[in-house]
Amino acid sequence: MNLDDEAAVNGIRAYGDRDADGMVQMSFVLPVAPSARSRAAAMRFAEMHGLREPLVAAMEPCAHGYSFFVVYGSSTHAVDPSTLNVTELESATLSREEIERRVRTDLDRRVVIVGACTGSDAHTVGIDAILNYKGYAGDKGLESYRGFEVHNLGAQVDNAQLAEKARSLRAHAVLVSQVITQRNCHKENARAFAQIVEAAGWRSEVLLLLGGPRVDHALAIELGFDAGFGPGTKPGDVASYIVQALAGRPAGG
Repeated sequence: MNLDDEAAVNGIRAYGDRDADGMVQMSFVLPVAPSARSRAAAMRFAEMHGLREPLVAAMEPCAHGYSFFVVYGSSTHAVDPSTLNVTELESATLSREEIERRVRTDLDRRVVIVGACTGSDAHTVGIDAILNYKGYAGDKGLESYRGFEVHNLGAQVDNAQLAEKARSLRAHAVLVSQVITQRNCHKENARAFAQIVEAAGWRSEVLLLLGGPRVDHALAIELGFDAGFGPGTKPGDVASYIVQALAGRPAGG
């Protein structure tokens, strides 16, 4: 059975030089200094992860007694996407004009949005890209919309402080950004915020949105949020979701 036939039976494989050749690149750090033996160890490590005929494309020292490797090889694995159960965010991306029109006609009120990078997280690049007027990748932020009233609280905002501020402003949507992910602290902190809002009795009145490099919609739902936005999200994606989600909520929320 050739590679193409194998892919048809077992699912799709990675593409390198031709269909279903399985060529992939993986990178990792091993606690060894660069050497011929270290290179061999990296090749064996890659083989143990299913790469055939691995090639060490790069071996560089990254700290005393540690080496960074980039290995290229043919993966033995295949995947059938049709068998996967994926929780997707069902929200169409609307034009700026359509978003503004829906705020005027469907909501008939200015939408109050509060956002912050919470806990000990001091990385505001994500929340700023979505909220600030400048935006991201040529897509202006939520501050640029006439129908939005945006409050960016910045970094290292305590969960209780964010909840109190959002409540006092009668926020329609709260955006929580979590960039630091060591030991899954982004999960613990995000879940704690959702629990604060729930315990205070106004969870049904507000949209809770979670964003970050290791966030997807399924994780956000699991942690008690309404929607999750991962890497590559643009302000227009978030704005589109907010106006569509609010359309199904009572005007007092």
